[in-house]
Order: sequence, then C-alpha cells, then structure tokens
Amino acid sequence: MRLNQVTVGSTDLDRAERFYMLLGLRLIVRTDDYRRFECPSGGSTFSVERVAEVPAGEQVTIYFETDDLDGQYQRLRGSVDFTQAPTDMPWRWREARLRDPDGHPLCLFHAGADRRNPPWRLPAADMP
Repeated sequence: MRLNQVTVGSTDLDRAERFYMLLGLRLIVRTDDYRRFECPSGGSTFSVERVAEVPAGEQVTIYFETDDLDGQYQRLRGSVDFTQAPTDMPWRWREARLRDPDGHPLCLFHAGADRRNPPWRLPAADMP
C-alpha cells in the first residue's frame, strides 16, 4: 500500500493554487471545485477542494520534504509567513513551520535517511 495524496479544504481555490505553486508543487488538475498538484519528486500528489468553511480546530499537519530546506526557506520567506524558521529537532529532522492561506499547518522538512530509518526504528521482528 502507498499513500497517494492528501486533500485539504479551501475557501478560495485560486489563492490556494497560487500558494501551493509558490511552494513548488505542479498543478495537474483544475476544476471549479478542485485543484490537484504533483509533488516535484516522489510520485505523490496533493489536492485542495472547495469548502464553504474550513472546520474550526482542524489540526492535520502536512509535511513536505525537501533536500534543501534552508534554500527553500530563503526563497519563500519574503512571500510566506513562517511560524518557525529551520530548526534542528531532537528527532534528527530539520523543520520549518508555516500555515497555508486557509490555516492548515504545514511543515517543510529534511530528514534524510532518518525519515524511514531512525536509530530507534523497531526491528522487523518486533513489527506487528
């Protein structure tokens, strides 16, 4: 099984389209009520659908991985308000935090091999 995509709601699809294209995603589908993007690498997609309002308290964090987090931060920081500059985290990832125009929390990060194989990963024999 593979994760194909994540879909979030937006009250303004044109604004969401501009924002996610600014992040570097490539628009592949545009309808009156939906936008779908390809991530630049990795084969996954991300989509935005029209909603009347974004549910209050929605707290799903969307993670976008990049090999050049600091470069992306420098490129975006004049156009995007970050809530956290690139920071080395105790779990060995480097992360920057922001919100999209509808308030969805996003994390741009670089984890390298630790994304799937941190030193504390369960041994295969211990996995359910």
